[in-house]
Amino acid sequence: MRLFRTAMLQVLLVLGAASAGAHGPTPQKVEESIAVAAPPEKVWAVVKNFDSLVSWNPLVETSMGTGGNEPGAERVVVLRSGGQLKDSLDEYLEDEMSYSYRLDTPDVDAFPVSFYSSTLAVKPGADGGSEVTWDARLYRADTGNFPSETQNDQAAIDAVTKFYRAGLEELKKKAEQ
Repeated sequence: MRLFRTAMLQVLLVLGAASAGAHGPTPQKVEESIAVAAPPEKVWAVVKNFDSLVSWNPLVETSMGTGGNEPGAERVVVLRSGGQLKDSLDEYLEDEMSYSYRLDTPDVDAFPVSFYSSTLAVKPGADGGSEVTWDARLYRADTGNFPSETQNDQAAIDAVTKFYRAGLEELKKKAEQ
């Protein structure tokens, strides 16, 4: 009996150690913001239509949507680098100048993220200008325990950061004209 207990204890320890290393991905966060020397209403006018991402993000080839700005609206974003993403709108707050959406259909070969939820918000900034914040909670493309360098957490963070920075910089140019 004692031998059986010792053997069972060893099995449990091995299983416990194995499962401790098998944790999968953890959510990552990206938050980018930019100050724009234009009133919030002018900045909001550029970004407020959920399906108009192509008009202010140079990394987007096309963005086509259905449902307007109503929760449940969808858009298909075709990336200039190839690939496409399908997003759906969760919340649209015209008075607060913000909207939140999520990734419904990823393209992990083109954009190394398996899921994200994002919020874009325009707020009053300094000297009558605006502060635009774009943030995301996301998961890497490869949700296994040993992702490649092209589909790991850092690749996902880098891709979303690059996408947000390019969009915010172009938005700044457009709104300040």
